[in-house]
Amino acid sequence: MSRKRPSVLIVDDNDIMRTVLRGILRSHEYDVVGEARNGNGAVEMAERLKPDIICLDVLMPEKNGLEALLEIKAARPEVHIVMVTGNADPDTVQKSIMSGAAGFIVKPFNAARVLDTLDRIKGKRRAGKS
Repeated sequence: MSRKRPSVLIVDDNDIMRTVLRGILRSHEYDVVGEARNGNGAVEMAERLKPDIICLDVLMPEKNGLEALLEIKAARPEVHIVMVTGNADPDTVQKSIMSGAAGFIVKPFNAARVLDTLDRIKGKRRAGKS
């Protein structure tokens, strides 16, 4: 009866944000399998680690979250990507959703909001798989 904990990749160029997210997720039933600090790292790690969920910052150096979202979804359409942003302007939200994002977490976030968003996505995922 060992249910697999959902695996999560955290992508944010801010070390503190990654630390906070990691703490929230690890204290619940999520398994943080990796962390990246830019979109290039996100694409590479998504391919290598094959996480169930990716928490993806929108504004990052080298390759932003929207660019990484498109690349990751093209390669792995089944992965659930939650965009994390301090600037949830309607244009960014619309582009993200149209590009396949499963949800949004706005900074500054709290544990309840993060867990609500991921639990909702995890519920969707569970319905699709046995």
